[in-house]
Order: sequence, then structure tokens, then C-alpha cells
Amino acid sequence: MLPTPHRRAAAACAALAAAGALVLAGLPGSASAQTDPAASPFPSPAESAAVGKTSPGVLKAMQRDLGLTSAQAKARLVNEAEAGADAGALRNALGGSFAGAWVHGATSQKLTVATTDAAEVPVIEARGANAEVVRHSVARLDAAKARLDRAAKKTATRDAPVWYVDVRSNAVVVRAVKAAAATSLVSAAGVDSSLVRVQETRERPRPLYDLVGGDPYYMGGGRCSIGFSVTKGAQQGFATAGHCGRAGTATTGYNRVAQGTFQASIFPGRDMAWVATNSQWTATPYVKGPGGQRVGVGGSTQSPVGASICRSGSTTGWHCGTISQHNTSVTYPEGTISGVTRTTVCAEPGDSGGSYISGSQAQGVTSGGSGNCRSGGTTFHQPINPLLQQFGLTLRTTGGGDPGPGPGEPEPGGTWAAGKVYAAGDSVTYGGATYRCLQPHQAQQGWEPPSTPALWEAA
Repeated sequence: MLPTPHRRAAAACAALAAAGALVLAGLPGSASAQTDPAASPFPSPAESAAVGKTSPGVLKAMQRDLGLTSAQAKARLVNEAEAGADAGALRNALGGSFAGAWVHGATSQKLTVATTDAAEVPVIEARGANAEVVRHSVARLDAAKARLDRAAKKTATRDAPVWYVDVRSNAVVVRAVKAAAATSLVSAAGVDSSLVRVQETRERPRPLYDLVGGDPYYMGGGRCSIGFSVTKGAQQGFATAGHCGRAGTATTGYNRVAQGTFQASIFPGRDMAWVATNSQWTATPYVKGPGGQRVGVGGSTQSPVGASICRSGSTTGWHCGTISQHNTSVTYPEGTISGVTRTTVCAEPGDSGGSYISGSQAQGVTSGGSGNCRSGGTTFHQPINPLLQQFGLTLRTTGGGDPGPGPGEPEPGGTWAAGKVYAAGDSVTYGGATYRCLQPHQAQQGWEPPSTPALWEAA
């Protein structure tokens, strides 16, 4: 049985101790909290996320920005790892009545799962989560947002620059400087107004062109950040924001030495790109943390709404916050981008393209935002998994240098493939059995479905 919120908190210390003993950092494991590591051959989700190996710099930044003690920061990461697996299992169990999931509480000790069917409440509660009955399913809200996305291609959205599915309020929220702009967008999309909530804002998000997440890189007169190291076959490189450069743009590194060339870039629409580097540069599974220390990247398992997240930028250093919404659309002066994640992490010019990470799991690269790190702000990041999938890239992780079979290359006797990006609900076969994905991630060797019940469940 999946753990209840209070069981998650009680298991935190034991899970942290077990996670510290892991050999394969970032290996997603069992969806059940294990207070006794010897009780199961599989690691718990806290172990799988390598919570015990999370950089001290990340924990300190969480303490500073989220107002936590050291113990609370560690417990929060454990609870969020457990909740991600629980939410994935419930999403698959509820099917069309699933209406979203989020964590809350100082240590993310509470998981709430929403449903449109009151008969599903016992199912949710039996798995240890709080249940909330709402009017609209996630599928219906996502469909409404997709209509807004299509309408935005022909409708001016500069005065209604941000819209997203907010599972906590069970609505599609449109943040508008002028209410009339929101009304115009909703009308053009033909979306039922009962699905939409207009929220007044003064924010006018913009790309953060002069930003650096880990080390800076330069192109012409501009400067941006390395997001995460990647490979494509034998070619090394890094992921970054699309607004930083176009295909063919040459880059130099932090030392102004010739570095590489943009291979592909998408902006607007999305905000993603990757740079292939020359033989002088080596891709490493780290991002630059506070004080220049290295923070290891164990994988790319997407964290749930409400989870903690930290950002690295050369202008403002390390800052942490929480995930507000996934699947957000935002309009910049250059156009609208969709599918980004909205967070409470602050950023300032000079932080673009930089790394967003939850514990040891890569989340995305800095796109844009509003506000600053003195008075607070909002930022948006391009999720890493769609970027990897779009360009056929493999994330460089601390699990080892060999990423295994390339994306889309299945293991013998099944459809599961290391290097392939999977979304929640995807089905694969492995060893003659069928499995369904619980949490979005890029598969790695050692993360086979039978040994990673935090990521896969038997169908």
C-alpha cells in the first residue's frame, strides 16, 4: 500500500539514511516508503531521487528561501519523492476522473488528489492522499487550454500574457494586465467561461537574455547560461533556452574560448535549444551551485505542483521556491510560448537558460519571468524532458557515462528503451509484461520497469 502523508514524514530520516548508501544515484525505485532498507530489494522513491546525496548548497538555499530548518528541507525532499510516485499511481487508477494532484505543508507532507467522481474518494484515501471532489477533469482543462493556445496564434495576447491549468483551483487561469484582453482570448478560443478564471496582474514577462545558470556562454554581444549537459550519440553539448540563439549561432565559453554552435532552436512557440560543443569541452553531470560547488544531476523525473525547486543563475546565484503550475502558456514581446512551468523562484537579467533542479532531478532551463530577487518574482522554465525528446538528446547524469541504447531503440523482447522520454500514462512492454508510466522522465539503463516501481506500475 502507498504511504500516507504522516507515514511519509515518519519515514524521512530512515529514507535519507538509506538514500545515502545508494550506489546508483538517481535510480527511481519503489512507490512504498521503506523504513527498513532490507525489507525490499528495491529502493524507495526517496532513495531513487538520491535525496541523501542532495548537495548541501541546495539544502541551504531551500532553508533560506522557503524558511525551513535543515531537517525540514530534507524531509520535504523525501515527501515530494514519495508523493510523486503516489500521484502517478492514482492518475492511472482514476483515469478520466483524475483532476490533478499537488503537495502542500511546510515539508510537503500532505498530498491532495482531485477527482470529478465522488465514488473515487475511498480509492484516493486508501492510497494515503487527501481527496477533493471537483467539477472538471484535468483532461477537460487541458483541452480548454489547448484551445487558448491555438487561438493565441491569431489573437493579440500581450495584455493577457500568461495562462495555465491550475489544478488547485480546478480552472484555466488567465493572468491579464487588461481584463478585456483575457475576455477576447477566451472568446476567440470558444472556451466555456465556467472553465476560466481571470486574474489581474501587472506582470509583463520577458526573456532573460543576459542570464547564466551554471557557467556563462557568449554569442556575439549576448550572454546566456548553460542549462544541462547532454549528448547525442558521441556528440557532447548542452541544453539551453531557445531565445538565446538560432541554429548556426556560434558560442564561446566562460573563458571566451571557442565552444560550439547552436544545432537547433525553437522560440517562440517553445523556448528550447541545444549547443554542440567542440572537442575542447567535456559534458559533465553537474550544475553550478552556491559558492561554485558542483550539484549532481541524477535524472529528469518531473516534480509535482507544489514541490520545491531551485534555480542557478550567474546574476543572482542559487534561489529556491515552489512549482506553481505545469503546462503554462506565456506571451513575451516576441510571441507566445507554451508548455512551460511557472514557479515562485526569483530571477533577474543574467539568469536565462540556467538550471532548474529539484533535489537531484533536472526540471528545466530558465525562460523568462517578472520581478526580481529583492522584492520577489515569478519565473517560467522550459521543462527538460520535452527538450530532450524534441532534439533526441540524452541527459548526462551521475549514474554513469554510458547512456545505453539511443532514444527509441528498444531493449530485446520489449518496447522500453533507455534514452527515451516517457510521459505519465505511457505504456511499454518489458520481459513479456506491460507497464504504465507514473512520472515523466528520461529512461536510463538500470531504470528498467520491473526494478523502478516509483516510475512504472504493472498494467
